[in-house]
Parts: sequence; structure tokens; C-alpha cells
Amino acid sequence: MAGEQPNQHLSVTGRTRHRRLREKGSTLRSDLDDILRAGFVCHLAVVVDEAPLAVPTVYGVDFETRVLYLHGSVASRSLVQSPGAPVCVTVTHVDGLVLARSVFEHGVNYRCAMVHGTPRRVTDGEELLHGLRVLTESCAPGQWEYARTPSRKELAATTLLALPLDEASVKISSGPPDDGDGPDAALGLWAGVVPYRPVFGAPEPDPALPAGLPVPAHIAALTGRA
Repeated sequence: MAGEQPNQHLSVTGRTRHRRLREKGSTLRSDLDDILRAGFVCHLAVVVDEAPLAVPTVYGVDFETRVLYLHGSVASRSLVQSPGAPVCVTVTHVDGLVLARSVFEHGVNYRCAMVHGTPRRVTDGEELLHGLRVLTESCAPGQWEYARTPSRKELAATTLLALPLDEASVKISSGPPDDGDGPDAALGLWAGVVPYRPVFGAPEPDPALPAGLPVPAHIAALTGRA
């Protein structure tokens, strides 16, 4: 129907149902999208030669088509065997250490998303370039237009998997320790949260660069130096 709002909630399945710490779970698509937008490295969990394998790799998301792209080499066993087989992609961001009055109550503030599904290998040339652009722009916005695009030989050596965002679960943990109103509050010990914020450092030029070549504005923008 015209003007109808898209479903704002993730569907709940046997793999995405929150069974523990349900209060930290979220079914909002916006929470999933925020977590995916905040990073560019994930862990791809697959079964290779009848053994579990969790592979760190770069990802990018086309939020219009709701597709997550995973990049790798054609020599990668995990990516070669993944098409046609179920996988789990996990993205986690650590936001802080939760230091309580007792070690038992210590924890971590985090945002985590797990995407389940069966990926397909991208073989269409146009989509392959599109997916690689999505990956590149997820890491460094502006870099796709700045750098040389892949050659045919390089594309032939690249594996790109496409995984729909149809089945996913999200958990978010935030806030102070839980022992502020318990017996341990009388111990007189400091408790609280130590925030963790990863940041980009100053760009370090390749020693092979000619002297005086400036840092492009889009790269400087990553560090707030533009």
C-alpha cells in the first residue's frame, strides 16, 4: 500500500530468539543498522572440513537492498565453501569496561549483531563492482573514487559473498554495574564504567611516496584533521 511504513522490527526465528539476558535484546532494525554502520570488520563463522571456523573479514552493507557483502580471495577456504551453506556473521563493538565492587559483577558494555543465512557468491560483474564499492566506502568513504578501480584480473581473484539481512539478532549492554543497591555497596570500593572509544590515528604515509604529496581530504576526515 502506498505510504505504508516498512517493518521496523526484525523477525524472530529459532536462531535469533533471545534466550539469555533478554532485557539486552533488541528487535529494532534501526539498532541492527546502527551496529553494522559503526564497523567494517566482522567474523564469518562457517564449517570447513567438518570443523568450525571463525574468520575475520571486511564487510559492507547496502542498506537499500538489505544485503551484507563479504570480501575475500578465491583461495579462501571459508569463502569458497560458504555459498550454499549456512553461516553466521558477527559484528561486535566494545563501549566500555563495567568495573563493579565484586569481580562476579564485572562486565562489558557492548553492541553486538549476529546475521544468519545462506550467502550467495556474486558473479555478475556489475554487482561485483557495486559490492566492492560498498565495502570500500564502508571502510574509508571517498576512497573508491580516489583510488584505481580493480582490473579484470583482480576481479577474477576476488570472492564476494552476498548475505541478506533477513535473519538477525541484536544485543546491547549499557549502563553502570548492577551492585550499587546490594550488600557490596557498603565496601567503600570504586565502581563504574571505563568508556572505550577506538579512534583513527594520524595518517602515516607510505615511505615510497614522493615528498610533499598531501593527504587527501577524505582520508584526513577519518581522523578529524580535514
